[in-house]
Amino acid sequence: MKDSVKKDALEERWWLYLLACTDGRTYAGIATDVQARFRLHQCGKGAKFTRSNRPVQILGMRAFASRSEALKAEHALKQLPVVGKLSWARDCCLVNGKIESSA
Repeated sequence: MKDSVKKDALEERWWLYLLACTDGRTYAGIATDVQARFRLHQCGKGAKFTRSNRPVQILGMRAFASRSEALKAEHALKQLPVVGKLSWARDCCLVNGKIESSA
């Protein structure tokens, strides 16, 4: 049992995502299930920022092999100006209106 839990944890992908919020600002975060996290943000749960700035759309997301890699990428994304964040989001692939990782 422990071996399967370890294996599942190792195979779990972490995602960096960028959201568009109602006030026109963006929010970046990481999660293993972006859709579920997005729904939590929309309900006012999760990050303090999204409680008062509800997200309306997922602009982009990218997969990473580990939480550590995703956190480093999140930090780098948050350092960019808005134009850079939107450019990052455009680099993510859209297939049939849904975002797919380019990583």
